[in-house]
Amino acid sequence: MTNTLSIPQSVQWKDDHILLLDQQLLPHETTYLELRTIQDVWNAIVSLKVRGAPAIGITAGFGLALAAQNYDCETLQEFIEKLTKDRDYLAGSRPTAINLFWALNRLTNSISNAKSINGAVTTLIHEAIQIQLEDEDVCKQIGEHALSLFKNGDKILTICNAGSIATAKYGTALSPFYLAKERGIKLEIYASETRPVLQGARLTTWELMQADIDVTLITDSMAAHTIATKGINAIIVGADRITANGDVANKIGTYNLAILANAFQIPFYVAAPLSTFDPTLSSGQEIPIEERDSKEITHLNGQQIAPTGVKVFNPAFDVTPNELVTAIITEKGIIDSDYSRHISLLFNK
Repeated sequence: MTNTLSIPQSVQWKDDHILLLDQQLLPHETTYLELRTIQDVWNAIVSLKVRGAPAIGITAGFGLALAAQNYDCETLQEFIEKLTKDRDYLAGSRPTAINLFWALNRLTNSISNAKSINGAVTTLIHEAIQIQLEDEDVCKQIGEHALSLFKNGDKILTICNAGSIATAKYGTALSPFYLAKERGIKLEIYASETRPVLQGARLTTWELMQADIDVTLITDSMAAHTIATKGINAIIVGADRITANGDVANKIGTYNLAILANAFQIPFYVAAPLSTFDPTLSSGQEIPIEERDSKEITHLNGQQIAPTGVKVFNPAFDVTPNELVTAIITEKGIIDSDYSRHISLLFNK
């Protein structure tokens, strides 16, 4: 049985602007913004109006192509210099998600053989569109591989939002849930709220409910109790960067879940495309961890909830060491042992 699902998408290319779902307003408002300048794109990424490593990469790619359309250049060399400057500008918007740099570098590399400015602009637009199309296909492949690890009736815990609105479509960690729903396979999803910005509560529950997928919301501090009392069968998460040895940077709180999975002896899966891997880094200790505004912790919905002047530590991500990862699910298949060797093989074929 195949069901037709309502699967929301967050980024759309409209020739002279980008149409972007404002994830900051969810779940109360479903609003699409028109991004018309590279500054609009930078601000959208920094302010988390778009988030999720693949979606950030897609948006940045479109943003670079958008900027290039408006250059006033007389020579191709001048065009390339401006493009490089804008690539570096967008690359500075968020430091942890590797897809951002991957997409921007892919665009700049795509015009290495350009013969004219018009040709370069056309190539950049086509390359950005291709990145989005490829990501949708990649996400579906990840979902196919991940779904093979679950059986009808399983209860699965996730964190943050690694779904359709974080990618081109389907998502990474959420992709098997959509495919299961399409095929009449029953999975019960538990979503942790994901403090402090609440991507699980605001985004994952919202998008899964759009597709009528069985989802239950819990607070982050309920994870151990939920695993113990609800019979959670597995945990699956996305990733913002995976190093050469299989260490995984993902939304803060992921490491906690990996430790719990190990304690309860249930699988801890990571779902991510090859574009999320960074084989130039040997381990997670080398990953730059973004620290965000203290108000994300001291305030809730604009209301101050902590004493004025309190010291705050607000890392947006943590790093789960590879020994706690049961398997990494990619579009090329499932890696479940000897991560250093298997990741090396993926990038040296």
